Amino acid sequence: MLAELPSALIAEVERAAELLKTKQRICLLTGAGISAESGIPTFRDKQTGLWENYSAEDLATPDAFSRDPKLVWSWYQWRRQLVASKKPNPAHTALAQWQYNSQLTNQHLTLITQNVDDLHEQAGSDVIHLHGNLWRNLCSRCQIPHTTQLKGHYDREDNIDFDEALITCQHCDGYIRPDIVWFGESLPVHEWHTAEEAAANCDVFISIGTSSLVYPAAGLAQLAKHNGAKIIEINPYPTPNTLVDITLAAKAGVILPELVKKMGIL
Repeated sequence: MLAELPSALIAEVERAAELLKTKQRICLLTGAGISAESGIPTFRDKQTGLWENYSAEDLATPDAFSRDPKLVWSWYQWRRQLVASKKPNPAHTALAQWQYNSQLTNQHLTLITQNVDDLHEQAGSDVIHLHGNLWRNLCSRCQIPHTTQLKGHYDREDNIDFDEALITCQHCDGYIRPDIVWFGESLPVHEWHTAEEAAANCDVFISIGTSSLVYPAAGLAQLAKHNGAKIIEINPYPTPNTLVDITLAAKAGVILPELVKKMGIL
């Protein structure tokens, strides 16, 4: 695969690999691009079917759920159906292999994602979710997690319940909602603190499938850069950014397997 890439990009992959082989603390942030390579639509994609007249930004808010909880719940059940059949792609697999290998060496990897799917976990990674998890629920009123899982934890053989009927909390009778960070809501404190700490103390920060100009990615990359880290961006459509030291302008599913191979992991 590497031989099919432009020579300039091959040189950058090799330069990134040589850098990473000498560093101990690596912080990685993944975004919608890596999931899109598995066929999961991004929020920027036009909605289809019954939802083509709705904007995702208009549905993924606390106000929308307050106005019409049935509408929002039904939309998320539809999204869960879209995601349920998706599988990790080579980028997810390469990251999982790298993370596993790091446990056998002196390297420490912190993997953070802005995605709400479970593709990293399916591949075998431990990951910090900044925006919540599509397969978990909590009460919209008392915030207590709803313990009934929609499916077995990463077991695609289970029957998945996509019932659109609203569920009420057994503690306060509030409506159950997806455990997702909606527009206008704060990121989870513990996860964000962990991400900030990892970014502040890393030797290399890698942004994968997400613009390093858009927050929170930009904030973490800036924090890492401020503390002396090198910044690598993996994105087929990289944004001009003086923070980035190495730009790998191709899909993560192409770059990451080659990158870890050059590092001697695969």
